[in-house]
Amino acid sequence: MNTITDNPFEFSHDNKRYHTYNYYLRSRFGKKVMKIPLNVDLGCPNRDGTKGIGGCKFCSAYLSGEFAGDPCDDIRTQFESVRARMNEKWSEGLYIPYFQAGSNTYAPVERLREMYETALSVENCAGLSIATRADCISEENAALLGEIAQKTYLTVELGLQTVHDETALAMNRCHTFADFLKGYELLRKNGVNVCVHIINGLPHETHDMMLETARQLSRLDLHSIKIHLLHVLKDTELAQMYSRGEFETLSMREYVDTVCDQIELLPKELIIQRVTGDGARNELIAPLWSLKKFCVMNEIDKELGRRNSYQGIKFAG
Repeated sequence: MNTITDNPFEFSHDNKRYHTYNYYLRSRFGKKVMKIPLNVDLGCPNRDGTKGIGGCKFCSAYLSGEFAGDPCDDIRTQFESVRARMNEKWSEGLYIPYFQAGSNTYAPVERLREMYETALSVENCAGLSIATRADCISEENAALLGEIAQKTYLTVELGLQTVHDETALAMNRCHTFADFLKGYELLRKNGVNVCVHIINGLPHETHDMMLETARQLSRLDLHSIKIHLLHVLKDTELAQMYSRGEFETLSMREYVDTVCDQIELLPKELIIQRVTGDGARNELIAPLWSLKKFCVMNEIDKELGRRNSYQGIKFAG
């Protein structure tokens, strides 16, 4: 059995064996930085018929904005409301307005500019994060994002979920890996940081397929990555598939092993913003063990320690 040695990982100040977002932000800004999730209700081309109808089979009616502000409120009101909740847990610091729900480049450039500039004008703003689909990145809005990236710390988060087109088709993504690469390349051409989202546990994906997603992404010039667990949420097509017994969700042990294997494949400089996600307690059907988020994170830390391993140890370059 391996013995746990001193942590050899250089991007850490809390004994983590991977490059956390908290480490990056504290190193860059010198204090606590909090993301403030917003919902401006721009919708999604995979729901309105532009690309598809019904959305991705795993996506909730909130378009991943369960923890964001109220879309009935303006940006400043949402920001202040969410910030007040966060300040109950953390003392005040700097803030990154985060356009989270839906596809936040899916509007005319004039409206996007107004949205982004309003968010950047809030007090103690450290930058901006914008979540969207890669097929909602155009030459025009990529140029706008490049302009903003020259003035502030900007990250555009692209929901890929998997590099395997057969899985994307089965999940009604209406979006291919080639679509992702096209949007990614437009953003990088304009000097924009790109964060990619992936989901582990998608129906019928094997362990090797999930590792291949990490392996292919490790070859790109990414700023950061978010690793999520598949959540089966109420009132989704995925929930109907689950009730019919068409797939099983991952066990905690399977998920922890998969994430650790992926972390080993990623370059050590790549920021890992998340190693698991949040499912709204009143919406989650399975896996219920995911509600114990900090237990999952601790198990990932323990497994990397047990292996005497760390991010990038198996990175192929």
